[in-house]
Amino acid sequence: MSSCSVPSRPTDPMAVPPSYCDLGKSARDVFNKGYGFGMVKLELKTKSSSGVEFTTTGSSNTDTGKASGNLETKYKIKDYGLTFTQKWNTDNTLGTEVSMEDKLAEGLKLTLDTIFVPNTGKKSGKLKTSYKREYVNLGCNIDVDLSGPTIHGWAVLGYEGWLAGYQMAFDTAKSKLSQNNFALGYKAGDFQLHTNVNDGTEFGGSIYQKVNDKVETAVNLAWTAGSNNTRFGIATKYQLDENTSIAAKVNNASLIGIGYTQTLRPGVKLTLSGLVDGKNFSAGGHKVGLGFELEA
Repeated sequence: MSSCSVPSRPTDPMAVPPSYCDLGKSARDVFNKGYGFGMVKLELKTKSSSGVEFTTTGSSNTDTGKASGNLETKYKIKDYGLTFTQKWNTDNTLGTEVSMEDKLAEGLKLTLDTIFVPNTGKKSGKLKTSYKREYVNLGCNIDVDLSGPTIHGWAVLGYEGWLAGYQMAFDTAKSKLSQNNFALGYKAGDFQLHTNVNDGTEFGGSIYQKVNDKVETAVNLAWTAGSNNTRFGIATKYQLDENTSIAAKVNNASLIGIGYTQTLRPGVKLTLSGLVDGKNFSAGGHKVGLGFELEA
Protein backbone atom coordinates (compact mmCIF):
# COMPACT_ATOMS: atom_id res chain seq x y z
CA MET A 1 0.00 0.00 0.00
CA SER A 2 1.32 3.40 -0.96
CA SER A 3 2.50 5.60 1.87
CA CYS A 4 1.51 8.74 -0.02
CA SER A 5 -0.91 10.96 1.84
CA VAL A 6 -4.53 11.00 0.64
CA PRO A 7 -5.58 14.42 -0.70
CA SER A 8 -8.12 16.23 1.39
CA ARG A 9 -11.67 16.01 0.06
CA PRO A 10 -13.26 19.08 -1.49
CA THR A 11 -15.98 20.84 0.44
CA ASP A 12 -18.34 20.57 -2.55
CA PRO A 13 -21.12 18.16 -1.46
CA MET A 14 -21.08 16.66 -4.97
CA ALA A 15 -17.37 15.85 -4.68
CA VAL A 16 -18.21 12.32 -3.42
CA PRO A 17 -21.11 10.92 -5.47
CA PRO A 18 -23.71 8.60 -3.90
CA SER A 19 -23.69 4.83 -4.34
CA TYR A 20 -25.69 3.38 -7.26
CA CYS A 21 -28.56 2.34 -4.96
CA ASP A 22 -28.83 5.90 -3.64
CA LEU A 23 -29.23 7.51 -7.06
CA GLY A 24 -32.68 9.11 -7.13
CA LYS A 25 -33.09 8.55 -3.38
CA SER A 26 -34.45 12.03 -2.64
CA ALA A 27 -37.43 11.46 -4.96
CA ARG A 28 -38.04 7.95 -3.55
CA ASP A 29 -38.05 9.34 -0.02
CA VAL A 30 -40.83 11.78 -0.89
CA PHE A 31 -42.87 8.85 -2.24
CA ASN A 32 -42.11 6.36 0.56
CA LYS A 33 -41.37 8.11 3.85
CA GLY A 34 -44.27 8.95 6.12
CA TYR A 35 -46.47 6.10 4.87
CA GLY A 36 -47.22 2.63 6.23
CA PHE A 37 -50.34 1.38 4.50
CA GLY A 38 -51.94 -1.73 5.94
CA MET A 39 -49.54 -1.90 8.87
CA VAL A 40 -49.50 -1.15 12.57
CA LYS A 41 -45.87 -0.64 13.53
CA LEU A 42 -43.98 0.09 16.73
CA GLU A 43 -40.26 0.90 16.77
CA LEU A 44 -38.12 1.41 19.87
CA LYS A 45 -34.54 2.70 19.80
CA THR A 46 -32.34 2.75 22.89
CA LYS A 47 -28.64 3.05 23.68
CA SER A 48 -26.84 1.57 26.67
CA SER A 49 -24.22 3.34 28.76
CA SER A 50 -21.55 1.17 27.08
CA GLY A 51 -22.52 2.46 23.64
CA VAL A 52 -24.52 -0.53 22.38
CA GLU A 53 -27.48 0.56 20.23
CA PHE A 54 -30.69 -1.47 20.32
CA THR A 55 -33.49 -1.25 17.75
CA THR A 56 -36.66 -3.28 18.32
CA THR A 57 -39.44 -3.32 15.74
CA GLY A 58 -42.83 -4.99 15.84
CA SER A 59 -45.52 -4.85 13.18
CA SER A 60 -48.88 -6.36 12.32
CA ASN A 61 -50.45 -6.61 8.88
CA THR A 62 -54.03 -5.34 9.09
CA ASP A 63 -55.11 -7.50 6.12
CA THR A 64 -53.70 -10.86 7.19
CA GLY A 65 -53.24 -10.28 10.93
CA LYS A 66 -49.69 -11.65 10.68
CA ALA A 67 -47.33 -10.18 13.25
CA SER A 68 -43.56 -9.96 12.92
CA GLY A 69 -40.69 -8.57 14.91
CA ASN A 70 -37.03 -7.67 14.57
CA LEU A 71 -34.23 -7.01 17.03
CA GLU A 72 -30.97 -5.34 16.05
CA THR A 73 -27.93 -4.54 18.18
CA LYS A 74 -25.04 -2.41 17.00
CA TYR A 75 -21.71 -1.67 18.64
CA LYS A 76 -18.97 0.58 17.30
CA ILE A 77 -15.27 0.61 18.14
CA LYS A 78 -14.37 4.00 16.69
CA ASP A 79 -10.61 3.74 17.31
CA TYR A 80 -10.43 0.78 14.90
CA GLY A 81 -13.25 1.81 12.57
CA LEU A 82 -15.16 -1.36 13.43
CA THR A 83 -18.93 -1.83 13.62
CA PHE A 84 -20.55 -5.06 14.85
CA THR A 85 -24.23 -5.61 14.03
CA GLN A 86 -26.42 -8.54 15.01
CA LYS A 87 -30.00 -9.10 13.81
CA TRP A 88 -32.80 -11.49 14.68
CA ASN A 89 -36.36 -11.70 13.42
CA THR A 90 -39.44 -13.76 14.22
CA ASP A 91 -38.75 -16.00 11.21
CA ASN A 92 -35.84 -17.18 13.39
CA THR A 93 -33.16 -15.83 11.08
CA LEU A 94 -29.91 -14.69 12.66
CA GLY A 95 -27.66 -12.17 10.94
CA THR A 96 -24.20 -10.94 11.86
CA GLU A 97 -22.34 -8.12 10.15
CA VAL A 98 -18.81 -6.91 10.79
CA SER A 99 -17.51 -3.85 8.96
CA MET A 100 -14.34 -1.76 8.93
CA GLU A 101 -14.31 1.73 7.44
CA ASP A 102 -11.61 4.32 6.69
CA LYS A 103 -8.80 2.36 8.33
CA LEU A 104 -6.99 0.47 5.58
CA ALA A 105 -7.52 3.47 3.30
CA GLU A 106 -9.62 6.60 3.48
CA GLY A 107 -12.99 5.94 1.85
CA LEU A 108 -12.60 2.14 1.86
CA LYS A 109 -15.21 0.01 3.66
CA LEU A 110 -15.01 -3.78 4.08
CA THR A 111 -17.98 -5.78 5.35
CA LEU A 112 -18.65 -9.44 6.08
CA ASP A 113 -22.38 -10.20 6.27
CA THR A 114 -23.57 -13.67 7.34
CA ILE A 115 -27.03 -15.21 7.80
CA PHE A 116 -27.90 -18.39 9.69
CA VAL A 117 -31.29 -20.11 9.94
CA PRO A 118 -31.16 -22.51 12.97
CA ASN A 119 -34.34 -24.40 11.97
CA THR A 120 -32.92 -25.54 8.64
CA GLY A 121 -29.20 -25.12 9.25
CA LYS A 122 -28.98 -22.93 6.13
CA LYS A 123 -26.01 -20.57 6.03
CA SER A 124 -25.14 -17.79 3.62
CA GLY A 125 -22.82 -14.85 3.50
CA LYS A 126 -21.56 -11.89 1.51
CA LEU A 127 -18.25 -10.12 1.32
CA LYS A 128 -18.86 -6.44 0.55
CA THR A 129 -16.36 -3.78 -0.43
CA SER A 130 -16.91 -0.14 -1.31
CA TYR A 131 -14.63 2.76 -2.01
CA LYS A 132 -15.53 6.42 -2.30
CA ARG A 133 -13.60 9.58 -2.80
CA GLU A 134 -13.91 12.75 -4.85
CA TYR A 135 -15.87 12.16 -8.07
CA VAL A 136 -16.10 8.35 -7.74
CA ASN A 137 -18.01 5.73 -5.73
CA LEU A 138 -17.28 2.04 -6.38
CA GLY A 139 -18.50 -1.22 -4.87
CA CYS A 140 -18.33 -4.98 -5.23
CA ASN A 141 -20.25 -7.67 -3.33
CA ILE A 142 -19.52 -11.38 -3.61
CA ASP A 143 -21.90 -14.11 -2.42
CA VAL A 144 -20.13 -16.77 -0.37
CA ASP A 145 -21.35 -19.78 -2.36
CA LEU A 146 -18.98 -22.63 -3.22
CA SER A 147 -21.26 -23.82 -6.05
CA GLY A 148 -20.63 -20.59 -7.90
CA PRO A 149 -20.80 -17.14 -6.29
CA THR A 150 -22.62 -14.21 -7.86
CA ILE A 151 -20.54 -11.06 -8.19
CA HIS A 152 -22.36 -7.74 -7.83
CA GLY A 153 -20.55 -4.59 -8.88
CA TRP A 154 -21.36 -0.93 -9.37
CA ALA A 155 -19.67 2.38 -10.09
CA VAL A 156 -20.85 5.98 -10.01
CA LEU A 157 -18.93 8.94 -11.42
CA GLY A 158 -19.84 12.52 -10.57
CA TYR A 159 -18.63 15.83 -11.92
CA GLU A 160 -20.09 19.32 -11.50
CA GLY A 161 -23.52 17.93 -10.61
CA TRP A 162 -23.68 15.29 -13.38
CA LEU A 163 -23.87 11.64 -12.33
CA ALA A 164 -23.36 8.48 -14.38
CA GLY A 165 -23.69 4.98 -12.92
CA TYR A 166 -23.45 1.33 -13.90
CA GLN A 167 -24.60 -1.74 -11.96
CA MET A 168 -24.04 -5.38 -12.86
CA ALA A 169 -24.37 -8.90 -11.49
CA PHE A 170 -22.39 -11.82 -12.89
CA ASP A 171 -23.44 -15.40 -12.19
CA THR A 172 -20.19 -17.38 -12.18
CA ALA A 173 -22.04 -20.73 -12.16
CA LYS A 174 -23.72 -19.89 -15.49
CA SER A 175 -20.97 -17.56 -16.71
CA LYS A 176 -23.38 -14.82 -17.72
CA LEU A 177 -24.62 -11.41 -16.64
CA SER A 178 -27.82 -11.61 -14.61
CA GLN A 179 -28.12 -7.82 -14.17
CA ASN A 180 -27.06 -4.98 -16.43
CA ASN A 181 -28.23 -1.50 -15.39
CA PHE A 182 -27.32 2.06 -16.37
CA ALA A 183 -28.22 5.40 -14.79
CA LEU A 184 -27.70 9.05 -15.62
CA GLY A 185 -28.64 12.05 -13.53
CA TYR A 186 -28.05 15.61 -12.48
CA LYS A 187 -28.00 17.03 -8.95
CA ALA A 188 -28.14 20.69 -8.01
CA GLY A 189 -28.82 22.31 -4.66
CA ASP A 190 -32.62 22.11 -4.80
CA PHE A 191 -33.20 20.00 -7.93
CA GLN A 192 -32.38 16.41 -8.89
CA LEU A 193 -33.00 14.46 -12.09
CA HIS A 194 -32.51 10.70 -12.35
CA THR A 195 -32.97 8.27 -15.27
CA ASN A 196 -32.20 4.57 -15.49
CA VAL A 197 -32.35 1.56 -17.82
CA ASN A 198 -32.49 -1.92 -16.26
CA ASP A 199 -31.51 -4.91 -18.39
CA GLY A 200 -32.39 -2.97 -21.52
CA THR A 201 -36.13 -3.47 -20.94
CA GLU A 202 -37.14 -1.45 -17.87
CA PHE A 203 -36.95 2.34 -18.16
CA GLY A 204 -37.46 4.81 -15.36
CA GLY A 205 -36.97 8.40 -14.34
CA SER A 206 -37.63 10.75 -11.45
CA ILE A 207 -37.49 14.46 -10.69
CA TYR A 208 -37.07 15.92 -7.21
CA GLN A 209 -37.39 19.57 -6.26
CA LYS A 210 -37.11 21.30 -2.93
CA VAL A 211 -39.41 24.25 -3.56
CA ASN A 212 -38.56 25.94 -0.26
CA ASP A 213 -37.73 25.04 3.34
CA LYS A 214 -41.22 23.58 3.84
CA VAL A 215 -42.21 22.03 0.51
CA GLU A 216 -40.69 19.09 -1.40
CA THR A 217 -42.11 17.57 -4.59
CA ALA A 218 -41.29 14.53 -6.71
CA VAL A 219 -42.41 12.93 -9.96
CA ASN A 220 -41.57 9.44 -11.20
CA LEU A 221 -42.10 7.61 -14.49
CA ALA A 222 -41.58 3.97 -15.49
CA TRP A 223 -42.32 1.82 -18.50
CA THR A 224 -41.37 -1.55 -19.96
CA ALA A 225 -40.14 -2.14 -23.50
CA GLY A 226 -42.84 -3.70 -25.67
CA SER A 227 -45.64 -2.37 -23.49
CA ASN A 228 -47.75 0.74 -23.88
CA ASN A 229 -48.41 0.89 -20.15
CA THR A 230 -46.59 3.89 -18.68
CA ARG A 231 -46.61 4.18 -14.90
CA PHE A 232 -46.26 7.56 -13.27
CA GLY A 233 -46.89 9.28 -9.98
CA ILE A 234 -46.54 12.62 -8.23
CA ALA A 235 -45.87 13.24 -4.54
CA THR A 236 -45.36 16.15 -2.20
CA LYS A 237 -44.42 16.77 1.40
CA TYR A 238 -45.27 19.89 3.40
CA GLN A 239 -43.65 20.76 6.72
CA LEU A 240 -46.33 22.53 8.74
CA ASP A 241 -43.94 23.32 11.58
CA GLU A 242 -40.85 21.79 13.18
CA ASN A 243 -42.94 18.96 14.68
CA THR A 244 -45.59 18.29 12.05
CA SER A 245 -45.59 17.31 8.38
CA ILE A 246 -48.14 16.06 5.89
CA ALA A 247 -47.55 14.12 2.69
CA ALA A 248 -49.67 13.16 -0.29
CA LYS A 249 -49.16 11.16 -3.48
CA VAL A 250 -51.19 9.83 -6.40
CA ASN A 251 -50.40 7.57 -9.36
CA ASN A 252 -51.98 6.80 -12.73
CA ALA A 253 -53.85 3.84 -11.19
CA SER A 254 -55.82 6.41 -9.12
CA LEU A 255 -54.29 5.23 -5.85
CA ILE A 256 -54.20 8.18 -3.49
CA GLY A 257 -51.97 8.15 -0.43
CA ILE A 258 -52.02 10.56 2.50
CA GLY A 259 -49.62 10.67 5.44
CA TYR A 260 -49.44 12.69 8.66
CA THR A 261 -46.39 12.73 10.93
CA GLN A 262 -46.34 14.38 14.36
CA THR A 263 -43.46 14.57 16.83
CA LEU A 264 -45.38 14.45 20.11
CA ARG A 265 -42.28 15.16 22.18
CA PRO A 266 -38.52 14.67 21.69
CA GLY A 267 -38.00 11.00 20.86
CA VAL A 268 -41.71 10.23 20.32
CA LYS A 269 -43.11 10.25 16.78
CA LEU A 270 -46.58 9.28 15.53
CA THR A 271 -47.37 8.48 11.89
CA LEU A 272 -50.86 8.07 10.42
CA SER A 273 -51.43 7.13 6.78
CA GLY A 274 -54.18 6.07 4.44
CA LEU A 275 -54.45 4.67 0.91
CA VAL A 276 -57.62 5.22 -1.13
CA ASP A 277 -58.47 3.41 -4.37
CA GLY A 278 -59.98 6.24 -6.42
CA LYS A 279 -61.30 3.90 -9.12
CA ASN A 280 -63.21 1.75 -6.64
CA PHE A 281 -64.03 4.24 -3.91
CA SER A 282 -67.39 2.71 -2.98
CA ALA A 283 -66.10 -0.88 -3.13
CA GLY A 284 -63.91 -0.52 -0.07
CA GLY A 285 -60.53 -2.17 0.27
CA HIS A 286 -58.87 1.05 1.32
CA LYS A 287 -55.94 0.79 3.72
CA VAL A 288 -54.84 2.67 6.81
CA GLY A 289 -51.60 2.58 8.74
CA LEU A 290 -50.33 3.53 12.18
CA GLY A 291 -46.72 3.96 13.22
CA PHE A 292 -45.24 4.81 16.60
CA GLU A 293 -41.52 5.49 17.12
CA LEU A 294 -39.81 5.83 20.47
CA GLU A 295 -36.17 6.82 20.92
CA ALA A 296 -34.41 7.09 24.24
